[in-house]
Amino acid sequence: MAKQEQKKPNILILWGDDIGIWNISHFSRGMMGYQTPNIDRVAKEGVTFTDYYAQQSCTAGRACFITGQNPIRTGLTKVGMPGATVGLQKEDPTIAEMLKPLGYATGQFGKNHLGDRDEFLPTMHGFDEFFGNLYHLNAEEEPELPDYPK
Repeated sequence: MAKQEQKKPNILILWGDDIGIWNISHFSRGMMGYQTPNIDRVAKEGVTFTDYYAQQSCTAGRACFITGQNPIRTGLTKVGMPGATVGLQKEDPTIAEMLKPLGYATGQFGKNHLGDRDEFLPTMHGFDEFFGNLYHLNAEEEPELPDYPK
């Protein structure tokens, strides 16, 4: 019998911003008065994580998930300012860098919040593609400051 080639599973991570566990009907069973059927289907067909610890800053949570490290270790414990020297460092491993040797193509879409300087961009840390905001959703509406990198 010929050995069948094992197919790698697709990995899709949906990272919501300012979404509480009860905002998803998979967890609240519709108690919030609405349903989230597409997210519920993904949860039913995939893996559901129910227990976790988090810091109050979305930057810390993103850094922790993407690097697998405690945010205090990366220095990304709070939301940074445009042009700041604090951001994802080359020494910080990323989930994208860990998946690349296994043959995965990687992408990050949406808010990044891990620094806006060139060296902090997701494409400098193993992600093949990035399309999104480097800070909060209305960052494009703010005036450009002299310390923004060109």
